[in-house]
Amino acid sequence: MTTVLIADDHTMVREGLRWALEHAGLTVVAEAADGEEAVAKAEEHRPEVVLMDLSLPVLSGVAATKRIRSLVPGAHVLMLSMLSDETAVSSALAAGARGYLVKDCTTSEIVDAVKRVAQGEFVLSPSVSATEADLDAPPARNANLAPGAKPFISKREEEVLRLVATGVSIPEAARMLYISVKTVKNHLSSIYQKLDSHDRAQAVLKAVRMGLIKLD
Repeated sequence: MTTVLIADDHTMVREGLRWALEHAGLTVVAEAADGEEAVAKAEEHRPEVVLMDLSLPVLSGVAATKRIRSLVPGAHVLMLSMLSDETAVSSALAAGARGYLVKDCTTSEIVDAVKRVAQGEFVLSPSVSATEADLDAPPARNANLAPGAKPFISKREEEVLRLVATGVSIPEAARMLYISVKTVKNHLSSIYQKLDSHDRAQAVLKAVRMGLIKLD
């Protein structure tokens, strides 16, 4: 059963989120009213998902996310915010958040996002478009691309990337695509180069933010 820590400085919001999550069969192990408390509670209870408000007192949601990712690597942070601007979104993702939801979403969408993040998926609110995320300049190896152009990834590379984005392991991806493990690894290596990424998480985030793939 998925365990969740709720971090929000508004009591009514926490109570509403707790009710929705527990009503959906999830377990809320703790609540926090500020960033420092969120870090402490995360280290104490080690939840699978931390539902984190971006604008927390004492320690911001971004700073708290960085510390939680360092202290409790197994905890996936899902950020909630009233903001959808590129600075807020990019800061949250750079801190290690696995998802970003704008508070115009419904409670059912939040519950669904928590479940998906717990399974290793990345979740972005529909109102956060690829153009709102702060993208680095194209890497030197793609210097021949026209300004604003997207790196080309093949259909097979897109299939591999979509699978690993949902938490599928390399051997599982190989079996599902009827190719060898070595071939999957080669595709991932190519993707990393094209997106100037160092691992699967970074590659998936960049691909989503650039509009190369969509996580349904």
